[in-house]
Amino acid sequence: MADAARAHLIHIETDRRLGHEWDEWDGRPLANGGDFSAPPGLFFRYAALTICVAFAALATLLYLLTPRLALVHAALPAALAWTIAAGFAVAILWFVILLLSFYGGVPLVPEGLLERGPYLRLMNLSSLVARAFRRRDWVEHAAIDVYNALAERRRRRVGKGELLVLIPRCLSKQALDGVLSIAGRYDVPVFVATRGQLARRVIRERRPRAVVAVACERDMMTGLRDVAGRLPVLGLTMQLPNGPCRDALLDLDVMDRWVRALVGA
Repeated sequence: MADAARAHLIHIETDRRLGHEWDEWDGRPLANGGDFSAPPGLFFRYAALTICVAFAALATLLYLLTPRLALVHAALPAALAWTIAAGFAVAILWFVILLLSFYGGVPLVPEGLLERGPYLRLMNLSSLVARAFRRRDWVEHAAIDVYNALAERRRRRVGKGELLVLIPRCLSKQALDGVLSIAGRYDVPVFVATRGQLARRVIRERRPRAVVAVACERDMMTGLRDVAGRLPVLGLTMQLPNGPCRDALLDLDVMDRWVRALVGA
């Protein structure tokens, strides 16, 4: 079984230096042994903060520009103020729908209006805010978990030849053997690639109907932003006990569950 699975492992060259997202790493052990698991509530708190900061920034900008805008038309500042207020109300309503969809267990709106739409933008903006508090990896992990929970609830099914598994080069031997065993069990091809132009090229050339991707939180955020809006993706994050880009571990039970559910095995 393992030999058959390995026959599906396809290596592609990367288009960037491996671990680019970790350029600032100083070589010291990562916090919590490279396990950035965090509860969903952490993301939701930062997401709410992000929404408030974004609209507060817009309101401040309008306040500063009001004298000049009034010269263009006396009613323009008030019209823009009402527009910002309406946008904030819509954002709050959408955020409430997001919370109800996640904690209620049933997505309340189509995926294009939730996890594969505005959520991707909010996820990335929240990551920027989290960096200011040095909580980037934990917030990103929580955001990815929320995204996966919403995506799983769509109960999508594809054929075995329509699913693609993407993994990085930094998996430990144990993790790699586990991935190959799962892929062989369900006859799914595995590509070794990091995010970037060539990873996107593989997706474009293979034209899968769904992707299961493995990456650290930082690369996964970029990959979801680049791909998830156009193609259903489930993103499995890793533990980094020996630092980034080396001997990474992952939850093989989760991968098995995702692949089995997607191919309807």
